[in-house]
Amino acid sequence: MAKQLDYHTIREIFTRFQEADPEPKGELEHVNVYTLVVAVALSAQATDAGVNKATRDLFKIADTPQKMLDLGEEGLIEHIKTIGLFRQKAKNVIKLSRILVDEYGGEVPNSRAALQSLPGVGRKTANVVLNMWWRQPAQAVDTHIFRVGNRTGICPGKDVDTVERAIEDNIPADFQLHAHHWLILHGRYHCKARKPQCPTCIIRDLCQFEDKTL
Repeated sequence: MAKQLDYHTIREIFTRFQEADPEPKGELEHVNVYTLVVAVALSAQATDAGVNKATRDLFKIADTPQKMLDLGEEGLIEHIKTIGLFRQKAKNVIKLSRILVDEYGGEVPNSRAALQSLPGVGRKTANVVLNMWWRQPAQAVDTHIFRVGNRTGICPGKDVDTVERAIEDNIPADFQLHAHHWLILHGRYHCKARKPQCPTCIIRDLCQFEDKTL
């Protein structure tokens, strides 16, 4: 674990991220906030590309909680059976859809606590939805962010909660809205787990990773 970088170094890092990609976007396809919740819930232990492939046809026929209930669990399984843990995920999607219809009038609530009360929606999922749909500076820490944060010193921590707090505490406010997307994309395409692309990394000179590739 690298030591926490100072304010000026972090500001320079995120200035470079912003110059390279001013408006980073999440890669999960969705048509409204409900389908975003479903897509993020389905993405646990799966790739965004795999989820997108499964949900393109699904969201054409089930883009509201009631339509998902009308499709039913078995109908949903037919669409998502290429995704890992599809049976448990199908149960959760049907359960959360029922709760949204019965308790929220078919609308998706926009507090973290209410979102986390839904089956299959943890803190990370809730933070993704709050950030992507309601543009809150919520930080969803996944394996990419955890790796990048600890390698570079941007937001080191022994667990995801510590890394989340490190992002909130150390990254300047004007970068908070897009921080988790910049970190995810950097981890996915540059600071990879096995073969980090250090020679072409735009923050190589500021990163504390001791095992940089040449």
